[in-house]
Amino acid sequence: MSQTPNRPLPQPGILKIAPYVQGRTHAVPGVTPVKLSANESPLGASPKAIAAYQALAHKLEIYPEGSSRVLREALGEIHGLDPERIVCGAGSDDILHLLAQSYLGEGDEAVMSQFGFSVYPIVTRSASAEIVMAPETDYRADVDALLAAVTPRTKMLFLANPNNPTGTWLDAAELDRLHRGLRPDILFVLDSAYAEYVTAPDYEVGIELVNRAENVVMVRTFSKMGLAALRIGWMYGPAHVVDAVNRIRGPFNVSVPAQVAGAEAARDTEFTARLAAHNAEWRDWLTKALASNRLRVVPSQANFVMVLFPDTQAAKDAFQALLEKGLIVREIHGYGIPNGLRISIGPEAAMRRVVEVLKQFGAPGAQA
Repeated sequence: MSQTPNRPLPQPGILKIAPYVQGRTHAVPGVTPVKLSANESPLGASPKAIAAYQALAHKLEIYPEGSSRVLREALGEIHGLDPERIVCGAGSDDILHLLAQSYLGEGDEAVMSQFGFSVYPIVTRSASAEIVMAPETDYRADVDALLAAVTPRTKMLFLANPNNPTGTWLDAAELDRLHRGLRPDILFVLDSAYAEYVTAPDYEVGIELVNRAENVVMVRTFSKMGLAALRIGWMYGPAHVVDAVNRIRGPFNVSVPAQVAGAEAARDTEFTARLAAHNAEWRDWLTKALASNRLRVVPSQANFVMVLFPDTQAAKDAFQALLEKGLIVREIHGYGIPNGLRISIGPEAAMRRVVEVLKQFGAPGAQA
C-alpha cells in the first residue's frame, strides 16, 4: 500500500525538466557591457512600433482584445495569410507550450534534432511526454536521422529552421522530404524564428507547407525584430490546430501594447529590411574575419554565428577575454557544444571589437 505524500507533488515530467538558463547579461565590474548573447536587434525597434507603444500609456486600465485581432490582421496583410488561421502568444515559447499541451501527453514522444532549441524538451516534458533527440550531421539537422527517430509513440516533431544555436538550416527540398516522411497524425512544428534574416535562395519559411498540409504549423516571433521586451509570438496553422490551441490559450495572453506595437512592426517593412541588410553585411564580415585553421565559423542563416574553438578550455578562455572587454557572448555547453560560442550580430563597433579580441585565439581579422 503506497503512502500518502507529505506534500503536493508535481507531475513526473516536470521534475525531468532542465530549467532554461539565460545567457549572461552583465560584464565584469567597471566595464560597459555590450550584449551579444541573446540575438537581439542591434538597431533597436521599429520607430512606428515605439510610437504606437507610447501612445497607449494612458490606456493601461483596458483589457486586451482576447484574440489579438489587430495583430493577426496585420500579419495576414503583410504575409498574405488568413488571420483566422493565426494564433498569437506571449512570445513563441507560449505558442510552443500551447502546442505541446494540446497534442502531447503521457506515453507520447516528440522528436527534435540533437542541437535544437532547448525549449523543446521543456514544453515536451511539461506535457508528461518524452523528448527524443536525433543526431545531427556536422551541426545540421539530418532528415534521415529525424525520420529514423520516429516511433509509433511519436506525436510531434520540432524543427528550428534556421536552428538556434548553430545557425544551420534545411533547404526547401529537404524540408519537404522530412514532411513527406512523417505520418499524418504527427504534428510538424516548424520554428521559423529567424526567418527575417535568411538570405539563402533555397529557403522555405513554411507558409506553403502549412497551406498544403493538415499536420504542419509555422511558429514565428517578434523578439529578433526589436520587440523582445514585449514578448510576441505567433503561429500559422490549419484551422483544426488553431481551434485546439485557442481552447486552452489564455484569454488575454498578449497585452494591448504588444498587440498594437507588433502590428506596426509587422507593417514597417522598411525597418525590417534595414535590419536584415545590416545583419547580412555583418554576418558575412564576421564570418570571414573569424574563420581560420584554429577557429571554425559554422555557416549561419540567422542573426548570430556559432564559433567553434579547438577545445573546451579555449572556448572558456575566449569567453572570458571577451567578457573582460565588456563583450557578452553566449556559452553553449548546455547544448552539448562546450567548445563553441554563439555571437549575436551587433553594431559595427562591437563586431570589430570581437574580432580584435579573438585574434589572440587564431582569428585572422578583417581583410582589406
